[in-house]
Amino acid sequence: MANVTVIGAQWGDEGKGKIVDWLAERAQCVVRFQGGHNAGHTLVVGEQVYKLSLLPSGIVRGTLSVIGNGVVLDPWHLREEIAKLGAQGVTITPDNLHIAENCPLILPFHRDLDGLREDVSGAGKIGTTRRGIGPAYEDKVGRRAIRVCDLAHLDSLGPQLDRLTAHHDALRAGFGEPPIDRDALLADLREIAPVVLPYARPVWLSLNEARRRGDRILFEGAQGVLLDIDHGTYPFVTSSNTIAGTAAGGSGLGPSAVGFVLGIVKAYTTRVGSGPFPTELEDETGQRLGERGREFGTVTGRKRRCGWFDSVLVRQSAAVSGITGIALTKLDVLDGFETVKICTGYRLNGATLDHFPAHAADQAGVEPIYETMEGWSESTAGARSWAQLPAQAIKYIRRIEELIRCPVALVSTSPEREDTILVRDPFTD
Repeated sequence: MANVTVIGAQWGDEGKGKIVDWLAERAQCVVRFQGGHNAGHTLVVGEQVYKLSLLPSGIVRGTLSVIGNGVVLDPWHLREEIAKLGAQGVTITPDNLHIAENCPLILPFHRDLDGLREDVSGAGKIGTTRRGIGPAYEDKVGRRAIRVCDLAHLDSLGPQLDRLTAHHDALRAGFGEPPIDRDALLADLREIAPVVLPYARPVWLSLNEARRRGDRILFEGAQGVLLDIDHGTYPFVTSSNTIAGTAAGGSGLGPSAVGFVLGIVKAYTTRVGSGPFPTELEDETGQRLGERGREFGTVTGRKRRCGWFDSVLVRQSAAVSGITGIALTKLDVLDGFETVKICTGYRLNGATLDHFPAHAADQAGVEPIYETMEGWSESTAGARSWAQLPAQAIKYIRRIEELIRCPVALVSTSPEREDTILVRDPFTD
């Protein structure tokens, strides 16, 4: 059986939630492999709308859902999200939710540090969600993190706390903040440990067993490739690797387990927060895209910046993430435009570029080169076959395929999971 890895191929918010939900019904296991609770997925199932930011999307259907070691886990948010979904009728137990025992924890002082840094950064502000994700990843690579498995050994946590407080107390002093209250932290950890530990597992072991059984595994990425810590628009990126290859290390399975890589791509471009955005439209057209697409962040509620489709960025995402095929979403938002534009390259200092430069100043300085296409007046909303799409909409899709050098595997035409045109089945191809 083929596995599938779903990633965002832009700056996130591409509509991964619906696609993952659509695929999760046919998977035996759904795995989150990076990020934290800064990643929002909205699922529409019948009349119910579920907003997830930490739990894998498979959980709403009772599919075994796994939070891998590549995720940083806020245990208090986990409790809140489980309770919220429980109130919507979703049953979550240690039978259908497993959390990697080596998963690092996001602690209260991580959130404090995240906010303090943003407040004093001025023009260098990254635009984080202030949820402590970045500082938690810093502690992980700094070898001072407290992990899920440590919650079962709190009486022997002293040496780790020494390393942790030696680092953070110095940082806090620089902001005029008091040192970490170790007793209060331990009390908080003792209080939350019974909530988290029942879900703790060596998930690398259970996932390898699932693979040997031939189970279909769906890897669910968070954010988007353009926010990858290495390959994104640095420094305006997230704190983890968002590319498909991370599914291997962030879950405990080898690289051959990644399978079909499905890149989710919006039919236009959006971005939340700070950073370069070559095709951004700060005019009536951009406002129209935002209003029609209901472009507000699932987690933050922040208004998303909107612009035309940037084929250069998506081509780059497809290359560095090894995307097998794309899922094109929100095509219906472009309905009614007389013309639509696609960015096919950039100009920078008199030169023409076919890729996005690495330096922040060059990224901010590029000018998009546009190709203009005739739009379509007919509605694409709810289409479930090519025959239901206007001819110009099909031409637009085909041109995107040519420019990004990657085929379309499916087209999503509304938030409803059935409103999908399937070209290539990721689980069988």
